[in-house]
Amino acid sequence: MSNPSLPNTDSDSPWKELIEEFFPEFIRFFLPEADPEIDWAKGYEFLDKELQQITADAEVGRRYADKLVKVWTKAGTETWVLVHVEVQGAKETAFEERMCVYRYRIYDRFRKPTASIAILADEQPNWRPEAFETQLWGSGDRSHFVSIKLLDYQDQFEQLLQDENPFAIAVAAHLKALQTKQDRVLRKQWKLELLKLLYERGLSRERIIGLFRFIDWLLSLPEGLELEFRNELSAYEQERRMPYITSIERIGLQKGFQQGEVAVVLRLLNRRLGQLSTAQTTQIQGLTLEQVEELSEFLLDFKSIADLEAWLSQK
Repeated sequence: MSNPSLPNTDSDSPWKELIEEFFPEFIRFFLPEADPEIDWAKGYEFLDKELQQITADAEVGRRYADKLVKVWTKAGTETWVLVHVEVQGAKETAFEERMCVYRYRIYDRFRKPTASIAILADEQPNWRPEAFETQLWGSGDRSHFVSIKLLDYQDQFEQLLQDENPFAIAVAAHLKALQTKQDRVLRKQWKLELLKLLYERGLSRERIIGLFRFIDWLLSLPEGLELEFRNELSAYEQERRMPYITSIERIGLQKGFQQGEVAVVLRLLNRRLGQLSTAQTTQIQGLTLEQVEELSEFLLDFKSIADLEAWLSQK
């Protein structure tokens, strides 16, 4: 993983994952007035493909997430609202216009009311886009959207730590990522403190892991400090007898090691015996780690594909 203070890979942004995993909480935190009007019992639907089609030819700046979500309101069974979510990472000159274009295209496509929300994750306190307006000879248009500046939560940091909504912790992590750019030791401390807070609240394993991915991405650390953090987190999990994250890491490390071993064994077999068939390659990829290690020892004695086939038939 790269270690910038803020990630530079928009497509991999865990903002998208967090919004998908905790969408009702997203609405309750950032757009609370909408929560009582939404019929959550009817569920909700993410329209990623539709949004991609709508925005395919639009010029875009740096974005951490674009989500389009269909929800149903309590006003009637046939009524539903599209919620267009933006998480904007850096100041963009034509941002207001782009929000207007997206909003119009969504309406043109679906003919439904649209709530447009811009989550502004930049570091410029004076940049506060909220509308796009055009005027000419007495006629004009104005497209307004909800604009939420994450920097505005700095004065509410203690409240964020008390708030059990997962997006309160997400915003707290974002603020600490900005504040600890030049102090990675302090960043490590806050990374651990925020995760401890999740455990202390008694959140489920799935919710802790979901939030951990976001915090881990946002509060990235240099290799040495990351190792210290993992050791401290492991000790804390053992103390609470809740090894949620470290157990997942062990599984991930074992899987990664196995994939690496398989790749090496396949290269050696292809060099020694010639190109393997797709079926043979697939069978080797399905071996356990112990079987792959055993194969790495036996392959030196293979003189033909028949020898490999005979070995595989025993497994």
